[in-house]
Amino acid sequence: MNRELDLALLRRFEPIVHFTHGEQFFPMDVEPFVESCSLWVQRPEQQPLQLVRQGRLSLRRLARPYFDEFGAVYFLKLTEPLGMTEMAKQTVRNSRLVSSDENVFRAGRGRLARVGYGSRLVDALFSLSLLARGRVPGDAAAAAANIYKQIQKKNEHYRYYGRVIRQGEWIVVQYWFFYLYNNWRSRFYGANDHESDWEMVCIYLSDRDVTEDDPSAEVDRFRPEWVAYASHDYHGDDLRRRWDDPEVQKVDDHPVIYAGAGSHASYFSRGEYLTELEIPFLAPLVNINERIQRFWHNTMRQYSATAGQNSSGGNIFRIPFVDYARGEGLSIGPGQEREWNEPGLLTPVPAWATQYRGLWGLYARDPFAGENAPAGPMYNRDGTVRKSWYDPLGWAGLDKVPPSDVVASVTHSDLVVLREHQIDLRSEIESKSHKLQSLGVKTAALSNQPHLKKTFQAEQKQIADLSNELDSLRSELAANWAILESLSNYADRLDKGDYGPARAHIQRAHEPASDSELRLSRAAEVWAAISIGVMLIFLVALVYLAQNSDFVRNYIVTGLVAVIALFAFLEAAFRGRLARLITTVTLVMAAVAVLVLLYEFFWPIVVLAILFTGGYILWDNLRELWR
Repeated sequence: MNRELDLALLRRFEPIVHFTHGEQFFPMDVEPFVESCSLWVQRPEQQPLQLVRQGRLSLRRLARPYFDEFGAVYFLKLTEPLGMTEMAKQTVRNSRLVSSDENVFRAGRGRLARVGYGSRLVDALFSLSLLARGRVPGDAAAAAANIYKQIQKKNEHYRYYGRVIRQGEWIVVQYWFFYLYNNWRSRFYGANDHESDWEMVCIYLSDRDVTEDDPSAEVDRFRPEWVAYASHDYHGDDLRRRWDDPEVQKVDDHPVIYAGAGSHASYFSRGEYLTELEIPFLAPLVNINERIQRFWHNTMRQYSATAGQNSSGGNIFRIPFVDYARGEGLSIGPGQEREWNEPGLLTPVPAWATQYRGLWGLYARDPFAGENAPAGPMYNRDGTVRKSWYDPLGWAGLDKVPPSDVVASVTHSDLVVLREHQIDLRSEIESKSHKLQSLGVKTAALSNQPHLKKTFQAEQKQIADLSNELDSLRSELAANWAILESLSNYADRLDKGDYGPARAHIQRAHEPASDSELRLSRAAEVWAAISIGVMLIFLVALVYLAQNSDFVRNYIVTGLVAVIALFAFLEAAFRGRLARLITTVTLVMAAVAVLVLLYEFFWPIVVLAILFTGGYILWDNLRELWR
């Protein structure tokens, strides 16, 4: 493809991005950002070393090759902490803005009110870990906002970077958005802050054939079929939506994106999304919890109010955060209050994207990596190439899906191959059947001939082997008939333009909170905020009293059970789940009662079970005789 066609495709399908009130950073050109940074290297067991000071760095200089020892991390540094005076001024300005401006961000229902005790406790531990692990300073976001305002004041612009890739039979149009800062934690109560942020969406086009007398322009040859938005830890099939999916909002051929406030994750619908952060070392506990939940739902048939919605959330070892993608703030895109400037083409890939493998911002040395800046569009933080860059089809689970105009031909081709295979199978079955019959006749002739015993046994083994082969062939023939029928029906639907349900591929759809969830009372939010702290205080007080009082010590177990029961009851009451709590307690008590009975009366229960089994067998057999 040529540069002009790439640019035309990017312009034709360029997205419209809606932001939330209070968003401070928008997609921009990378050059002024780089020119505002200094370049550093962090070598193992050494202090960070500045290589290029602020004001001397450029895209060309960034693209120079840097050779270093294993474990060295190159990174950009944008901000210096604000002084106390400047930080105080910034705080006063923000407070005045909040009181006077209707377009500032105001948090909705507390995220902790949407999850249970376990998740709240893990969240509290995560918050405490921020005090010990590497993180971006709290005032860095304010300094970054000042830098961004200066850049925009000098040259207001809104830019994306794009590339067009032909992969297999697909044409992939990629849009990369660069943000100067991710202030999800410090401004929107999210998981992390980090300097710079790269986000991406893909549109997948099929290239339809055109004749020489087709009046449509060259760009019109390409038809959008799928779109995929990068969003936190989602990957594969869950990332993408079919172009005709009602969830994919469009203005003409421009897909609509709702950007998460501060995080800049991309969503198909406006709303507030419960997003869970998974800590790597808790992964085994996450898996155990999910198995317990599957047993509880599938075996015990105890379903939550949101069962079957494929919503995120529900694992107590993941940390919940709310991503606000309300979409009522600034809109950027064709026909919006701000429009895109000339896009930056990444085909051919510029040297600053290919040569620099370091981080595009501060290396906070966060062991969880969340506070470390990301690498560029081409690389992961460890310097390896992003899958979304080298394999955009596999990244969105489309490597197994051909374009719609190819699906029919592939299906009909599979039908031809399968029908030919059925003919071969029938021929082989017929041949082997004749052979098996011949062997049967031969063994019948050899029977009762003592001197031919070895020959008879060899023929019997051959009959057994051939019978197994025939059974396998006939089973395959029967299974193939079912596949043929399914393929034929599918081919008929394709010929009529029916490509099946648009959402059949989705395993775990990320959906915003419903109106009913967002209407939870203020009391529930307050309870969610204080419950873990109050519970820990109660438990510590109980243990302390037990050490100083014989009476409390004698009833410590009863006291612990009472505290836990009280808090469980209050939690269920605030969240409207008393009925579910009663059902759960009843099932647990029934299970405990069964275990106690088994322990106390094991042998009598075994004897009764045997007597019951014998009596039932006797009754069933006699009933058959009387008939």
